[in-house]
Amino acid sequence: MTRMLIIGPPGSGKGTQAERITADLGIVAISTGDIFRANVKGETPLGLEAKKYIDKGDFVPDSVTNNMVRARLAESDVADGFLLDGYPRTSPQVDELDDILASAGVELDIVVQLTADDEELVKRLLGRALETGRTDDTEEVIRHRLDLYREQTEVVVARYAERGILAKVDGLGEMDDVTARVMDAINKRKAA
Repeated sequence: MTRMLIIGPPGSGKGTQAERITADLGIVAISTGDIFRANVKGETPLGLEAKKYIDKGDFVPDSVTNNMVRARLAESDVADGFLLDGYPRTSPQVDELDDILASAGVELDIVVQLTADDEELVKRLLGRALETGRTDDTEEVIRHRLDLYREQTEVVVARYAERGILAKVDGLGEMDDVTARVMDAINKRKAA
């Protein structure tokens, strides 16, 4: 059983690696970004609210995100483990996740941080924007999101590092090589 987070700046390959890791470990992937995008596409009230923030490259408010994650982690398919992608992104969200997990009598096993150079991330995201037509991937918005990541999310990384459950993994290179590095980090943590 593995309960984990994957964290890293926008464009670092979190979504791709989350799919590969969950398939390998047989656990559920929970991506807040995918949930938000589905709601935006469906024009749900949550989607319309989230779109205002997403289009500017800002984070969706904690209250909306926390309620969504709490509900999702209460579902039965997470009993064998899960991988959270895109949450928590702020220190208050770490506190909320701690509360959610404590109420279930569990805790995180590992936090994998994918690292990558900013210029490579901008290049990747601009390429993705061309391929997918994503309106939230302009260079200005991408750089804003990278700034937000450093300002807010790196505090999250520091908190998990203090707990001794953080594994930094180089997110650059071939997908298979990155996956191998991630799985190696997970296996080392399980063996510890």
